[in-house]
Amino acid sequence: MPDAGPDRATARKAIALLTGAAGFTEHRPPPSPLPPDGPLGWAGYDAARERASARTGEEESVLYGTGVVGDRACVLLSFEFGFLGGSLGRQTGDRLAAAYELALARRLPLVALVATGGSRMQEGMIALTQLQRVAAASVRLRAAGLPQIAVVRDPTTGGGWATVGAGADVVLALPGAQVGFAGSRVRPPDADPYAYSADGQFEAGQVDAVVPADELTAAVTHWLRALGPHEDLPAAPVPRALSVAGAPVPRALSAGGTESAAGAGTGAGAGTGAGAAKGSGAGTGSGAGTPSAADSGPAVPLPETGREAVARARDPRRPRAEAYLADYFAVRLPLHGDRSGSTDPGLLCGFGLRGDGQPVAYVAQCGTPTRPAGYRAAARTIRLADRLGVPVLTLVDTPGAANDAGAERAGAGAAIADTFAAVAAARVPVTTLVIGEGGSGGALALAAPDNTHVTVDSYFSVIAPELAAAILKRPPSETGATADQLRLRPQDLVDLGFARSIVG
Repeated sequence: MPDAGPDRATARKAIALLTGAAGFTEHRPPPSPLPPDGPLGWAGYDAARERASARTGEEESVLYGTGVVGDRACVLLSFEFGFLGGSLGRQTGDRLAAAYELALARRLPLVALVATGGSRMQEGMIALTQLQRVAAASVRLRAAGLPQIAVVRDPTTGGGWATVGAGADVVLALPGAQVGFAGSRVRPPDADPYAYSADGQFEAGQVDAVVPADELTAAVTHWLRALGPHEDLPAAPVPRALSVAGAPVPRALSAGGTESAAGAGTGAGAGTGAGAAKGSGAGTGSGAGTPSAADSGPAVPLPETGREAVARARDPRRPRAEAYLADYFAVRLPLHGDRSGSTDPGLLCGFGLRGDGQPVAYVAQCGTPTRPAGYRAAARTIRLADRLGVPVLTLVDTPGAANDAGAERAGAGAAIADTFAAVAAARVPVTTLVIGEGGSGGALALAAPDNTHVTVDSYFSVIAPELAAAILKRPPSETGATADQLRLRPQDLVDLGFARSIVG
């Protein structure tokens, strides 16, 4: 097995990077000795283990225990790559299973610091079946509503990546780490090394963020605060409406026709909240979710016609999802990719912390046709939030689902169906704000039944008015009249019972 390189942190140093002065309490499973030279009687295996132990000071390739990261208690497990390449044998499996059971017994999140070359050849099938043990332990932790975070170090390959790493709820990677199922010695000779790197896996939607080591403690702390475990969190507040060119928006018009001050105020919200780490987004938002007065300044009138409503929603000056999210959250933690090899830059999703510390999961369309990867990422986010008891906010803004041939080949119909199912099955409250275009089923898939709100510069329609006119064989000059017939204005949506309020 390869030795640990000089630049690779040991298992204990990796833990200390996160826990700092808070310290770490190591646990050990009950003794379970191996037969001489292991289960296969592999000549020289005992001697190799003794050399690895003398070199690293460790008894096995994994150590685990309890610690505090930031202000959050958790169970940590860390791989020692210097011990036979961080490989998984039966005693490694004992430690991994015990770490998951410790997290389950104490109802703590699990943070795994992974650096492994995969299963240990000297133990044959006994080593390989440890992956099944890890998978079963992970499933039990999921069923208990406890989060799992993986930090993949260099290298993370083989079965360790395919279970402890890629099987976590959130996957963070250190820059320059080798990450992939196939290790460097078993890949095709012409394989592109970028595909097996942290950046390559991020680009493919398999890693949520690439985080420099000096930012890792803050990132993991934010994620632990967001993921919990939590008890009885309230629904996500409806965001305040932002306005074109800083003009204030009108007071909310409820379904009963009465005014409400909920979520009212003017909006700046042009910040991004992006952090220095790729995909981390662990910055501060401009508004941190604090609404201002409802009646500051003159009201923006509601659109008089359907055509005007569509024009407002398509106005390039209108605030988009990025501005709303920056105004709503103090900290954002993006989830990246669909875990099937694709990403959709037109859909933002993840978890965030509001100014008062409340965690909320978010899915936000950015005004572009949403691609299948976007819907799969949305469903992933909603299901994770539901399992962890975190409320969900969706921001709807799309002319519709992507309808090109590539989208069809990528499974547009199935991806949209899965998103509808994720929203329908959610036990946590889902709050929706339509901030722009609500284009047919591609938008409706992200709308919460009975808890959808709309802004003054939005519309929602069964079909775009241009397409409706074309289907009805009407000339383009009748597109406006068709828009009126569709009753797609914000006030129409309230009257029809689709929207609960016009947020202002």
